[in-house]
Amino acid sequence: MPYRDLREFIEKLELSNELAKIKIEVSPELEITEITDRVVKSGGKALLFEKPKGYSIPVLTNTFGTERRMLMALEISSFDEIRERIFSLVKNRPSSLIDAIKSFDSVRELMNVAPKKVKNAPCMERKAESLEKFPILKCWPKDGGKFITLPVVITRDPESGELNAGVYRMQVYDGKTTGMHWQIHKHGAEHFRKCRELGKDRIEVAVAIGVDPAILYSATAPLPEGVSEFAFAGFLRRKRVDLVDCETVDLQVPATAEIVLEGYVKIDELRMEGPFGDHTGYYTPPEPYPVFRITNISHREDPIYHATIVGKPPMEDAWLGKATERIFLPIIQLLNPEIVDLNLPIEAGFHNLAIVSIRKRYPGQAKKVMFSLWGTGMLSLTKILIVVDSDVNVQNLSEVLWAVTTRFDPAKDVLLIPPSPTDALDHSAYLPNLAGKLGIDATKKLKEEGYEREWAEAIEMSPEVKKAIDSLWTEICRSL
Repeated sequence: MPYRDLREFIEKLELSNELAKIKIEVSPELEITEITDRVVKSGGKALLFEKPKGYSIPVLTNTFGTERRMLMALEISSFDEIRERIFSLVKNRPSSLIDAIKSFDSVRELMNVAPKKVKNAPCMERKAESLEKFPILKCWPKDGGKFITLPVVITRDPESGELNAGVYRMQVYDGKTTGMHWQIHKHGAEHFRKCRELGKDRIEVAVAIGVDPAILYSATAPLPEGVSEFAFAGFLRRKRVDLVDCETVDLQVPATAEIVLEGYVKIDELRMEGPFGDHTGYYTPPEPYPVFRITNISHREDPIYHATIVGKPPMEDAWLGKATERIFLPIIQLLNPEIVDLNLPIEAGFHNLAIVSIRKRYPGQAKKVMFSLWGTGMLSLTKILIVVDSDVNVQNLSEVLWAVTTRFDPAKDVLLIPPSPTDALDHSAYLPNLAGKLGIDATKKLKEEGYEREWAEAIEMSPEVKKAIDSLWTEICRSL
C-alpha cells in the first residue's frame, strides 16, 4: 500500500533503521545545514531534528539521501520496476518526447489514477498567522535569508485549466511574503507568462510543504505540459492522490500535506531574490524574481517541517536526479533506440554533463544522438555530451575516461555548438540562460568517417580461463 502521507514514510524509515532523531537543540540558522551536510556526504540516515532552537516544530532533512531511501520512497526494489511498467505500456513508437509520454496506453492508466477531491483534510486542521511559526532554514552563511527549499508550488494553466506542481525555492521576506524562484524554463514560469499575455494582473498560487514521497518526486520530474504531476504520482503509487480545495484561492492541494500556503503572485511585482547557496556548489547571485503574497496558512496538528539542503555535490538532491535518470531512460530510448544507457553524473549537477552509450551501426551516429538529446526536454540544457560505444559502462567513470582517452581525437571528434539554452544556474555562461555546448564522440570510428587504420584490439581474457578461475575463486579468496 502507498504511503498515506509523509508521516507514514517517516515511520517506515524508522522501522528500517534509516532515521536518526536529533534530540539536542540546534539552530535552523546554519547549524542544521552543517549537520545535514556531514551526514549526507557520509551516506548517513535521514534526520529528524526534534528541537530546532526557538521552535516547537521538528525539521526533517536528508529524506532521500541514499539510493536505498529513494527506492523506499517510491516503494520499489529497483528503478527498473518503473521502467518495465513504462515499457510494457507502449504500443506505438512515438515521434517526439511528448508523444512518447502521451502515446502510452499509460495515459489511460494515468487517468485511472487521476487525483480525487475530498472535503475534509488533515492539512486544514490548524491555522497560522505567519511563516515565523515554522523553523525555516537559513542554509549557508551568505544566503540572502531563510529559504523554503522543498515546497510543492501549485499553479493553474490559465488556458487549459490544468494544475501544475513544481519545486521552486522560496526566500522568506517576512511572515506573509516570499520570493518565487520561477526559472525561465519551468512550467510555473510559463503559467506566469501566460497570465501576463492574457492581461491578468495576478496568478493564484498554493504551496504544499511536507507531502508524501511520490508527490514530492513527481513535482521534481521533467514531465511535459498536459501530464499532471498528481496523476503521475498516482501512477507511481498505484493509488489516486487525495486533493482538497484551498480556502482563499481556486486551487487544490494534497490533503495530507503538513503545511499549506495560499496566495497570489502579481504580474508586475518583482523583488531581488538571493544570494542562495545552490546545488552547483556556488552561490546564485541576487536577481529579480516574482513575489508571492500569502493570504492563508494552514497546517496539520503538530506539523513536521520538511526541508532539503543543496550545495556542493553530492547532496540529497542527487538521488532525486538519479531516480529521474533511470525512470525516464526508456522514454529517451523510444526516440533513440540505439541508446544503451545514460549517466547524468552527480558531480556535474545533472544539466552540465551527460554520458550516453550507443550501439553504433553507421557513420555520424554519435552526432545524431547528440543533436537528438539537445532537442529533448530538459536535456536541451546539457552543456557537455559524451557518447561512447555499448561496451563501455557509462555508470563507471573509469571506463568512460578510458574510452575518451583512447577513442577520441580532439582534432576530429569534437562538436561545438554556439550559445543555446542552458541551465539558469550555469555560472560559467557569459550571458544568463545561454551557453555553448560541447559534444565528444568517444566511439570507435568507422572507415566511412575517415578512419583508415584498424582499431587496436582491446585486451580481454579468454572465456575458458575466466570460467576455470571462476570455479576456483571462492577458495582463492580465502587466501587473499
